[in-house]
Amino acid sequence: MSAELADLRYNDADLRRILKEAKTIAMVGASMNEMRPSYFAMLYLQGKGFRVMPVNPRYAGQTLLGETVYPDLASLPEVPVMVDIFRRSQDVPPIVDEAIRIGAKVVWMQLGVRHDEAAAKAEAAGLEVVMNRCPKIEYARLFGEIGWLGVNRGTISSKRGQAMQLSKFRARP
Repeated sequence: MSAELADLRYNDADLRRILKEAKTIAMVGASMNEMRPSYFAMLYLQGKGFRVMPVNPRYAGQTLLGETVYPDLASLPEVPVMVDIFRRSQDVPPIVDEAIRIGAKVVWMQLGVRHDEAAAKAEAAGLEVVMNRCPKIEYARLFGEIGWLGVNRGTISSKRGQAMQLSKFRARP
């Protein structure tokens, strides 16, 4: 991991609160390719009760996992609580500008994505910002599921979830 990404620290209570409150997520850079991380993250988050609205101008108007794909944030049918960015770091500033314009509450940049200037702009506008994290991974870590894999998630819990097959969540045509 590069030094610029390694120094980001977030309070688990804040991440947990964001994930509890953000029941609508706009996923910018969502892919129709089921081998891409954005596809699996969307599928997983839908399975946890989130409404994930895919945003990708390449696929606008098509259906991805039961949701219409939108060309941009301004085209969404409702304002998402969170904008999850699956794009390169240099592509972040206009997405953050659009997230501010539509009234989102959180900008979440995926693993490997960081843009300090855009983050500062979002925070100045009252948005919360998370960089270099995946909400799917954080959800699993903070709500007990990742421990099934033998990963030390830093959370002690006697709660056991239910494992499910990926195909169970796949949208049916």
